[in-house]
Amino acid sequence: MSTRRLVLTRSAAAIGAASTGLFLPEIARAQSNKIRVGLMLPYTGTFAQLGVAIENGFRMAINEQGGKLGGREIEYFKVDDESNPAKGVENAQRLVQRDKVDVLVGTVHSGVQMGIHRVARESGVLNIIPNAGVHVATRAQCAPNVFRTSFTNSQPTLGLGKAMVERGHKKAVWITWGYAAGEEAMEGFEQSYTAAGGQIVKKLALPFPNVEFQALLTEIASIKPDAVACFFAGGGAAKFIRDYAAAGLNKTIPLYGSGFLTEGVLDAAGPAAEGIITAMHYSDSLDTATNRRFRLEYAKTFKSQPDVYAVQGYDSGLLLVQGANAVKGDLNNKQALYAAMQNAKIDSPRGKWTMSKSNNPIQDIYLRKVEGKENKVIGIAAKAVQDSGAGCKMG
Repeated sequence: MSTRRLVLTRSAAAIGAASTGLFLPEIARAQSNKIRVGLMLPYTGTFAQLGVAIENGFRMAINEQGGKLGGREIEYFKVDDESNPAKGVENAQRLVQRDKVDVLVGTVHSGVQMGIHRVARESGVLNIIPNAGVHVATRAQCAPNVFRTSFTNSQPTLGLGKAMVERGHKKAVWITWGYAAGEEAMEGFEQSYTAAGGQIVKKLALPFPNVEFQALLTEIASIKPDAVACFFAGGGAAKFIRDYAAAGLNKTIPLYGSGFLTEGVLDAAGPAAEGIITAMHYSDSLDTATNRRFRLEYAKTFKSQPDVYAVQGYDSGLLLVQGANAVKGDLNNKQALYAAMQNAKIDSPRGKWTMSKSNNPIQDIYLRKVEGKENKVIGIAAKAVQDSGAGCKMG
């Protein structure tokens, strides 16, 4: 029976049991000694591509171990989180309470992540975050069972300030959407830019996901800063890049950004993106043996090119593999499992990285320049960048 059918049959059995007033919490425990992995990712909507890339990367890392964790076989359970924060807690509880997963891998959207985070902290289930950069998950609400393999929203921009000042841009305008990710990205930029001697002359924001940039672009033109730094992502980023060029600003005021500005949007942005410099913890063009091997294997397996999301999924798998191997597949040995994950050294396509005390990657941030249809690495913006982990007390 396929995993999908097994999951459906189980849920039908649980619903049937519930309707007769019975509940079968251990419905499948006796049948299997498999490690139960829950994937709670977006499989529909705006972030669907990201969810698929993360799952592909994760499975690739596990398949390199013969499809096992610490010698034990795996059973997968999947939930489409629809990038809907309102369903975050309910979907996470489904995987933890009904499907009894040993580990929950998710998610992309920071709002949904906060739902998973609540369930992970209350239930003690191991949670690996393969994308969502929301600060609080590895700061004030850090937990020994919650590990992130991606970034905090301020990490890429922590690598941006010094690079801009070194290029002679002493006065900058910052622009983003007025929501958590934009505000957290600004924190990293402000910290790194002012520390390097730069001055933010104006902070501009518009409501998420508004893409009517014209009035703010007119304001930037009148301010005449040395450069503009920003945080945008996805379709909104592509439109901002096109509008910035259409206003003629790219000729006189260089545009910089957190790497998400140009990640996966170069086709949509077109020639307007040429020359934009961003800071990011990965680039397709990283010329290392690990990255070359990863890209080749991924393309062969999935018939598509990997991106930063695939790398983060892959690293989530590598982290879990290290933990599971250390405890020989006994994920109930939580103290030893978490210690192994905390001390893991990940040989990633992005470069080697380690885990901070608040369970967030300590990683290099690369400086990338758009040349043609590629974010080409032009240097390391900052070595071993670590999020502050402010307020984190591991209980």
